[in-house]
Amino acid sequence: MPVNNEKLKFIRLRLRNWKNFSAADVSIRDRMFLVGPNASGKSNFLDAFRFLRDLASPGGGLQEAVRRRGGVKAIRCLAARRWPDVEIHVELQGPSGGTNWGYALAFHQDNRRRPCLPSVRTERVLKNGREIVCWPDEEDKKDQGRLTQTALEQVSANRAFRDVALFFASTRYSHIVPQLVRDRDSYVGRSKDPYGGDFLEQIAKIPESRREKRMKRIEKALRIAVPQLEGLELWHDDHGAPRLRGKYRHWRPPGAWQTEERFSDGTLRLIGLLWAAMEQRKGPMLLEEPELSLHAGIVRMLPQMLARAQRRTGRQMFLATHSSELLRDEGIGLDETLLLIPDSEGTTVTPAGSPQEVRDLLEGGLSLGDIVIPRTQPDHVQRLGRIDE
Repeated sequence: MPVNNEKLKFIRLRLRNWKNFSAADVSIRDRMFLVGPNASGKSNFLDAFRFLRDLASPGGGLQEAVRRRGGVKAIRCLAARRWPDVEIHVELQGPSGGTNWGYALAFHQDNRRRPCLPSVRTERVLKNGREIVCWPDEEDKKDQGRLTQTALEQVSANRAFRDVALFFASTRYSHIVPQLVRDRDSYVGRSKDPYGGDFLEQIAKIPESRREKRMKRIEKALRIAVPQLEGLELWHDDHGAPRLRGKYRHWRPPGAWQTEERFSDGTLRLIGLLWAAMEQRKGPMLLEEPELSLHAGIVRMLPQMLARAQRRTGRQMFLATHSSELLRDEGIGLDETLLLIPDSEGTTVTPAGSPQEVRDLLEGGLSLGDIVIPRTQPDHVQRLGRIDE
């Protein structure tokens, strides 16, 4: 069967017993903003998409994806009682309402095996409402070794839905940690590290003409955002390692050059964010607290900057944020904002537009950030100022 490689997008996500979520069922837009208290599950919500990516990526698969997350026990929701399996179900749609896909996976830890390994309970794939994969069957269940892999990760088994596997694998997660960019010697050997351990190596691997074009665009943005910065370039030190350096206006006429070791956290985070936004990939982009270390004026412009990148590439973008400034953008829709509220039975996820009160406050002139951030802050947070009393 030929593979069409049609452009897909997520339109729905259902979770059961996934980390913070005993149950969640949400519609997914082209752009999503996740808002909630610390430890409410914003990162874990994004991690459901990363998990699908890890299942489908070379060198991944079920065993590796679960191992990276500390095992099934670390993944399963603490509130789980009646449903011991972890379940992820997504619905996808092709361009202009084309082919619709559904992918569902339920897995558990098989304690009958030594060592105990993650095992597929069920895996289903639907195409335009018709089931094309449903396994394991009774014959498969007789061979427990078969259940340690999903059909999704097997080239011989995913031919009929390889578009789905390729789409999952195209997901990109970025959360640059400035210290990792500065202290790369401590992280030798990492590849495609989303936290920045090999960020400069990733830049250096891009063909020179395309790299220079992107670096010039980043330099143009930094001249606006970073006072006194006049130039930015990639160079190689005496050992051949890629480095960044920026030229700053200085009392001396030629100015002064500084390497990435002396860049501020905000400068490095903004460079990483701009680089990710300029990628020509088509898969979903996951961003975690992109506002960190950035001035409020820059943060307010992030939605517009990312919207331009989204129009250029057509990719979906999902952001976790605590920033009311970021949510002041009037172009952010209520159906694009998800509120994560934790309780003893796990975190609930609801669109910001569900409570009528939110709509009334917006009509009254408040910004989305002014409304949703207070709604998701911890109860009695004001007591933090009196903890030493």
